[in-house]
Amino acid sequence: MNEFVNADEDNSSKQVVQTTNKNKPKIFKPSRKVLRGVPSYIEDDINLKHAMEVLPKNYNFEIPKSIWRIKQAEAKIVTLQFPEGLMIFCGVIADIIEEWTGAQVIILCDVTYGACCVDDYTAKEYESDFMIHYAHSCLVPMDQTNSVTCLYVFVDIQFDSLHFLKTIQNVFKPSMPLALVSIIQFVSSLQRVADELKSLGYTVIVPQCHPLSPGEVLGCTSVPVPKGYTVLGLGDGRFHLESVMISNPDADTYLHESYNHAQMKSIRRREIDKSVIAQNWGVILGTLGRQGSVKVLESIKNQLELRGKSYTIFFMSEIFPDTLAKIEEIDAWIQIACPRLSIDWGASYSKPLLNPYEASVTLKNVEWCDVYPMDYYAYESKGNWTPNHKPPCPCGFTRQTGCKGQRCKSKNS
Repeated sequence: MNEFVNADEDNSSKQVVQTTNKNKPKIFKPSRKVLRGVPSYIEDDINLKHAMEVLPKNYNFEIPKSIWRIKQAEAKIVTLQFPEGLMIFCGVIADIIEEWTGAQVIILCDVTYGACCVDDYTAKEYESDFMIHYAHSCLVPMDQTNSVTCLYVFVDIQFDSLHFLKTIQNVFKPSMPLALVSIIQFVSSLQRVADELKSLGYTVIVPQCHPLSPGEVLGCTSVPVPKGYTVLGLGDGRFHLESVMISNPDADTYLHESYNHAQMKSIRRREIDKSVIAQNWGVILGTLGRQGSVKVLESIKNQLELRGKSYTIFFMSEIFPDTLAKIEEIDAWIQIACPRLSIDWGASYSKPLLNPYEASVTLKNVEWCDVYPMDYYAYESKGNWTPNHKPPCPCGFTRQTGCKGQRCKSKNS
């Protein structure tokens, strides 16, 4: 996969003058906070390039950019957070950062399932003033990361996109409309592949579910695909593609693995039905990184109180069946951590373990959806069981069809 590198010149010291009349020129000064590019003395450092040779060449860890941002922040303590699959490289990256920045490096070793697990709280406890989170997109905005400057490194992975293109040509006819989706490591290639396919006569889209990147899918968030489109997933494993399969049950989906919709819905409806009579509820706020949402917790609490249910709030980083089984007085559980935990493993628990959407169905706050919602981090989610939910805009449009957000609301108020 070829990488597009932003090599914009640093123009922070320049001024642009626009003259509206001879007497009063307007001077526009660029913000000093804007960082553009990486200085050549870092980018072209021979010793740095030599140190990076031990890292896989098709993985972009953005080492020069990381060094530059750390220097800009004048950081003294830097925390690194990797998913398990990249921990093998953590020592090398930590050594490079320490040598080229002089900062102390701390490596977090708790499990990291996704961008929802960014652990700025722990970084702050270690008095870190800079954090780098690897291999996930910026799901938690940087202005919300607990006053710790956070850099998200997607770790773009280069691959043989020509082979991918030829494989599509060999399997799918140009008459078949295609939707390309991927995990964050490959999204930079999707649009190029889509453009190539279009030039060959294919009808191709790279769907987007805000705030995710075009084509990006999460295990709990994916965009509805237009009817008649075949979904092609680029990535390893089926966890992320299952999100697309759940939210688009009628779409043909490849890296082709089937999904038993009837079985999944039957199991989840059964757990919901068992929960209807529950009086004593356990509400789990996930503490693994940023999985837990206080906003969703407040919504769940309000629903339980409205129905006259008693509840106890628990804080857990990991939710194990044996742990919950020991708390016998709880009739049913609601976990505000990962929706897929209930969908994929909920039947392994002795008491019903519902996610916020299922709890909202049980508490009669929403009707059961024929198409199970995969919109947990979407701005335009179907209900207030999600962290980013916003009420529909009075303009009647969505972001994808022209809504301008707050400006529309102000205009129509």
